[in-house]
Amino acid sequence: MEILTLSIAIVALVIAVMAFQRTGGIHDLRKQMEDLSSKSDQATKGARDMTADALSRLETFIRGQQKPSSEEEHSQSQPPTMENKP
Repeated sequence: MEILTLSIAIVALVIAVMAFQRTGGIHDLRKQMEDLSSKSDQATKGARDMTADALSRLETFIRGQQKPSSEEEHSQSQPPTMENKP
């Protein structure tokens, strides 16, 4: 009985290997992996570009509405003259 089970397992293994080779084998599998990798890289780049654009617009929006603070106004004014000092 054990010999019959072993022979059935070996036949099933041979059939599985033949089916794998018939569907393209390892070469097809590598090609599919390369395709998926390139699509993944493109999607990542697109998401990165969209995020950068959104952050750039957000920065422009926030900085465009800010008013200069009193320290910035003070530093932009002319420096004190020597006439006021004793």
